[in-house]
Amino acid sequence: MIDIEFLWQQLKTVEDPDVHVNIVDLGLVYNIETKDEAIHIVMTLTSPSCPMGDFLMDSVRQMTSTIYPDKEVAIELIWDPPWNQDMISEVGKMELGLL
Repeated sequence: MIDIEFLWQQLKTVEDPDVHVNIVDLGLVYNIETKDEAIHIVMTLTSPSCPMGDFLMDSVRQMTSTIYPDKEVAIELIWDPPWNQDMISEVGKMELGLL
């Protein structure tokens, strides 16, 4: 059985190396769904030209596959809605010095 809440917590271990804040608190992860025992993660990047895009997506895939090695993992990268600073959690804003 896939524990989505646990996955959300584990995604907080994936940090954007440029800003040193995890991708959940940055607001980059929009949704986690399961269907037929597969894991579908919907996420974005701060911009289409984000230099850490491949690294972040590979980190998410690797972390998820480590927890659920027998499950298919699909990461959908979307641009709508576009990411903006309002998507950063209060914790993320404190870590970035925005509060």
